[in-house]
Amino acid sequence: MGLPNVSQSRGLKIATFDVDATPPVGSLLTYDREINKWDLGLRAKGIVLLGAGQPIVLCSVDWIGIANDGQDAFRQALASAAGTIPERVAIHTVHQHDAPICDFGAEKVFKDAGFDPLCFEGSFARELIVRLSNAVTQSLSQAQSVTRVGLGEAKVSNVASNRRILGADGLFKKSRYSSCKNAALRAEPEGLIDPMVSVVSFWNEDKPVVVLSYYAVHPQSYYRTGVANPDYAGVARFFRQMAVPQALHIHFNGAGGNISAGKYNDGSPENRGILAERLADGMKRAYEATKFEPVSASDISWSVEPLPLPLAKNLEDIQKQMKKKDQVFLANNMPKYVWLQRCQSGKQLDVRCLGVGRARILFLPGEPFVEYQLAAKAMRPDLFVAVAAYGDYAPGYICTAKAYQEGGYESGQASGVTAEAEDVVMNTLRKLLNGK
Repeated sequence: MGLPNVSQSRGLKIATFDVDATPPVGSLLTYDREINKWDLGLRAKGIVLLGAGQPIVLCSVDWIGIANDGQDAFRQALASAAGTIPERVAIHTVHQHDAPICDFGAEKVFKDAGFDPLCFEGSFARELIVRLSNAVTQSLSQAQSVTRVGLGEAKVSNVASNRRILGADGLFKKSRYSSCKNAALRAEPEGLIDPMVSVVSFWNEDKPVVVLSYYAVHPQSYYRTGVANPDYAGVARFFRQMAVPQALHIHFNGAGGNISAGKYNDGSPENRGILAERLADGMKRAYEATKFEPVSASDISWSVEPLPLPLAKNLEDIQKQMKKKDQVFLANNMPKYVWLQRCQSGKQLDVRCLGVGRARILFLPGEPFVEYQLAAKAMRPDLFVAVAAYGDYAPGYICTAKAYQEGGYESGQASGVTAEAEDVVMNTLRKLLNGK
């Protein structure tokens, strides 16, 4: 990796924070009660960019999702701690399944109806917000100068595969979920994926300060264990943290709504380590392939565009099923109902874009299909484009228009939007990437 000689940051600084996000044993995770903690806990990691106007905060949490009023609370608290506004804060999750979920709006709906809020009980989430806020405030006094940014990418082999298997008629046939014991489904072609892991690093002269990685896949190996753990994405991040200990490593999940490790994972516990090693190897090669460019405060930009997604027609019915459905259904769907209420009150989601030199990092809500990530990269082949999904978790799957015709799990009740969402998302991505 060749390092250009840059002597000063010209005002740009970066602060880092890293907080334990593992709830106490006995808590309800998203789908199951927590019976134990794993060797590696859940983390909430992030950065504050300083010097380019009001501070910019990026945070990645090892939870399944943070939605609606939960997003509001996290953003407001971290904005206050960093001395900025919520519009310049992006909160994302890595989407591990043995982990909590947060939606204070869903918690209120349950309590107002006299029901146990189950996995939406927010005591620990509120505690984490306080600790995160304190960590952000404390990090500001230790901010380091940034003189260069590094951009690298590499192919990850034998991890991601498309989980939607279509029949000869072009319609949905089977799902190849993250843990796939069906040998015939594992033998199906890998399908459409984005095989590249993108790495963006911030440097103070020749010292790496932060390494951000982006890869699109559902990060599950074996799960629903009741043992809180960051799964193979978290293990891969840990491997890289050990390899380059002077920099904080933060991982963001890309647009992997229709992507899993199912072709390469039969659910055997040892596959967690195997998948982690493969992903970490890709991260390592992307880091080693880094190309550097000088960066200053004037090279940083932050843009926000509203995302007026068309709502699915069945969202009103979710609230009527509160008494009838189990925790899995409620965890997957109550945020969509709360989102409906928020939309009716005039609130809407957005997409955010961080510009760092020739890099553009997009921050999307929900579980968008990989086609959106691939399209974003194709829109600006002259730029280094990375994608973080799983921002506001409320809308669930954001499929392509074609997927709603094909059928299947993602485009059924698991999606809170309609086929018209594709045009809305694509137009928003174009605006952000073209600066219009």
